[in-house]
Amino acid sequence: MPTYVRTDQCDGCKGRDKTACVYICPHDLMKLDPDGSDTGHTMKAYNQEPEQCWECYACVKVCPLNAIEVRHYADVVPLGGMVQPLRATDSITWTIRFRNGNMKRFEFPTRTTAEDSINPYAGKPEVNMDEISNPGVLFTRGTHACDLSQFIHS
Repeated sequence: MPTYVRTDQCDGCKGRDKTACVYICPHDLMKLDPDGSDTGHTMKAYNQEPEQCWECYACVKVCPLNAIEVRHYADVVPLGGMVQPLRATDSITWTIRFRNGNMKRFEFPTRTTAEDSINPYAGKPEVNMDEISNPGVLFTRGTHACDLSQFIHS
């Protein structure tokens, strides 16, 4: 189901030329209506093609005012229920409101290490571009553990 912007909460990211949701949407669906000509709501973001929404929650998580929600499928969140993520600098909290009014919150860390502290290529050999098109190199240089007897040799 598509995302929708709660216009009573959205401030258009305080009038910047591009809102956080416009910037983050991988399908370029979110749009800012600067003069209200598209939606009747000046300086509010909106989903311009709701039926194309991938439901990735990127815009929902990045919105600083929690103004974006997702209309969920009834089998996942029954009518009257709600799922809302809230992203902090070091965690994400998912709030689930059930039809009967009960709420549960789950918090998960988004990072377990300091930013820029990981060097993913440490201890790895330099890439030899001459060997990049040879698929046999992938399994013979210790890159991937593999039982080579499973391959058919012709």
